[in-house]
Amino acid sequence: MASAGGPEPERPHPKPFLIGVSGGTASGKSTVCEKIMELLGQNEVEQRQRQVLILSQDRFYKVLTPEQKAKALKGQYNFDHPDAFDNDLMHTTLKNIVEGKTVEVPTYDFVTHSRLAETTVVYPADVVLFEGILVFYNQDIRDMFHLRLFVDTDSDVRLSRRVLRDMKRGRDLEQILTQYTTFVKPAFEEFCLPTKKYADVIIPRGVDNMVAINLIVQHIQDILNGDICKWQRGAVNGHGRTYKRPFPEQTESSSVLAASKRSHLESSSRPH
Repeated sequence: MASAGGPEPERPHPKPFLIGVSGGTASGKSTVCEKIMELLGQNEVEQRQRQVLILSQDRFYKVLTPEQKAKALKGQYNFDHPDAFDNDLMHTTLKNIVEGKTVEVPTYDFVTHSRLAETTVVYPADVVLFEGILVFYNQDIRDMFHLRLFVDTDSDVRLSRRVLRDMKRGRDLEQILTQYTTFVKPAFEEFCLPTKKYADVIIPRGVDNMVAINLIVQHIQDILNGDICKWQRGAVNGHGRTYKRPFPEQTESSSVLAASKRSHLESSSRPH
């Protein structure tokens, strides 16, 4: 215990359970992660004491050259290509996180397309949600995840969300649509969609599928309560992989949730 008037000691952490969350642009990846945090009651917890945290792949965009930045400001740079990310820094950062270390992650400005000088300190947590369009593309990074989720949202819904989001950033409609048809849609089909096969769990309709969200929250609650063994990769089918299955549409009864957990599960802008 801390001495009277002294600082409260940091809560000890085991090595974290790393969850990858992928899906197309504006599929609702970050919204799903934020809803999970909300239902677990982690939003109100002081950062150093959080058991669950969210980290975005978008923080790891490469520093652009002046020529690349000029293209980006005109909507002519492909941010959806695997080469747009600093995969070495991403892998090193995730490796340190998995080892339970405190790390500093880059801060990216999506308006100016710049990596800022200031960084964000990420403290150890029991469960880490790492989300992004291509988090399953690089095998070295993909193999680090203990659980992989893919948010599967209709392409028209994703496009409408992206248009609204980018217009709020001051971009004109023609540039948004040109960028989408030139870079975003082809990159999704070539690089993101094929990684869906690596997902352990597919979530139709994103955060609208509260049956799926509640079940994932229950899984994470089990991990936080110490019942981590049955969720470790390979523990389900004995062959090094868990079974891949889509979560149901919201027609199944939520009675599958344990009664003792329900109090934790009631419901109370980014470039991708």
